[in-house]
Amino acid sequence: MRLALLADVHANLEALRACLAHARAEGAEAHAFAGDLVGYGADPVAVLEIVAEHAARGAMVVRGNHDQAAIDGLTGSMDPAAAEAIAWTRARLGPAERAFLEGLPLVARQGELALVHASADRPADWTYVTDPWRAAQSLAAAGATWVYCGHVHQPALYYAGAGGRVLPFTPVPEVAIPVPGHRRWLAVIGSAGQPRDGIAAACYALADLARGTLTFHRVPYDVAGAAARIRAAGLPERLAARLERGR
Repeated sequence: MRLALLADVHANLEALRACLAHARAEGAEAHAFAGDLVGYGADPVAVLEIVAEHAARGAMVVRGNHDQAAIDGLTGSMDPAAAEAIAWTRARLGPAERAFLEGLPLVARQGELALVHASADRPADWTYVTDPWRAAQSLAAAGATWVYCGHVHQPALYYAGAGGRVLPFTPVPEVAIPVPGHRRWLAVIGSAGQPRDGIAAACYALADLARGTLTFHRVPYDVAGAAARIRAAGLPERLAARLERGR
């Protein structure tokens, strides 16, 4: 089975549609969404409708910190642009969208696969997994062979070697990476809706569970259109420019 992994869609409808179309062409049979479905972008309701449809068909979906803020309105840890986007988003969500977000778990498991937005170690703390030490903490807490997360907005891969030491591995887009089950792996999927590694193209990953491989993909999409919708919505200019710069 091929599992499409998406994270940090951030209400970017153009990027979500492009990633789903690419995954479909690559033979994806299942989907997982690693949180932060909303925030920053101009289409929170449309994005939630698509993700909810996938969830109804069995997709794994977890809650991110922006999803949490869209529920409770608590933005104390966010920068002003992010907080303004959350306030804008909350004004547009109806009861159905709020109920969907409230029903999402912080961690989801399917066999030896764990899905979480940030670290599986105290997931409600929203710790960024940015180095081998934090990756080791998340792997230990998850207790799974494969851990997939988002939050960082830049794709990365870590693995536990024979001695248990966790090491980084730099993934190259479009190259299938063997991720055999005799080791443990943590993949930071990268952001579909707001990449921050200097590449504007949307990011997602495809896990081939039968072959034991993971491929990171970069997908061109209508960046100009998504940025224009942010500006038309009256959201902070910084959020539109960030899409255009890819950082």
